[in-house]
Amino acid sequence: MAQGAPGDRAGRFSALYTGAITDVLDRMGWVSQTLPPELLPLREGMRLAGPAYTIEGRPRPGNDYDTSIRKILTMLGSVPEGHVAVYQTNDRSAAHLGELSVTSLKARGCRGAVVDGGCRDVDYILKEDFPVFCRYTTPQDCVVRWDLITENAPVTVGGVRISPGDYIVGDHDGLVAIPAEVCDVVLAEAEKKVATENDVRAAVRGGALPLEAYDRYGTF
Repeated sequence: MAQGAPGDRAGRFSALYTGAITDVLDRMGWVSQTLPPELLPLREGMRLAGPAYTIEGRPRPGNDYDTSIRKILTMLGSVPEGHVAVYQTNDRSAAHLGELSVTSLKARGCRGAVVDGGCRDVDYILKEDFPVFCRYTTPQDCVVRWDLITENAPVTVGGVRISPGDYIVGDHDGLVAIPAEVCDVVLAEAEKKVATENDVRAAVRGGALPLEAYDRYGTF
């Protein structure tokens, strides 16, 4: 299936909400695409949507500082414009994303970050108004405690396999990963569902019973 420009699709996904997207995925048989609920936005109201640029690492206590930071900085410079950086850190001890990294990502047009790991410099990141979802915060840096092992390759986050280019959408309810091969179909169906839900909403406000509204519109 032909893929449009990331920005075109991102704007349409941003106008939706994750509940509608997961409902569509469920009906298509993709029933395990929701990321762990522990991955929370740094501030209420943060939203993101974009194709995934995947990153994976592992704990490595005593890692050489210069070697480690050069790998991390090279990776940060590789995240393409319009993408969401998706980290599987396999770590629960350090911060894998901070304010200077966020400043760099934002300056180059990245759409946000999802970190199955830690974040720090939160106050400064919030000033950048850059959407970040993460598992925890800590002041402890990852450079001498962690090793970047791969990027732009499939990762698994909370049992959800995410390949480069899969779409990530996040809002107040959480995060969902949409496989690239069904992205445009899911987008179109989710847009139809949201439009239909406006009719359902009007019907139930007008006194229609829930089952009656479902039978009439095919969704609830």
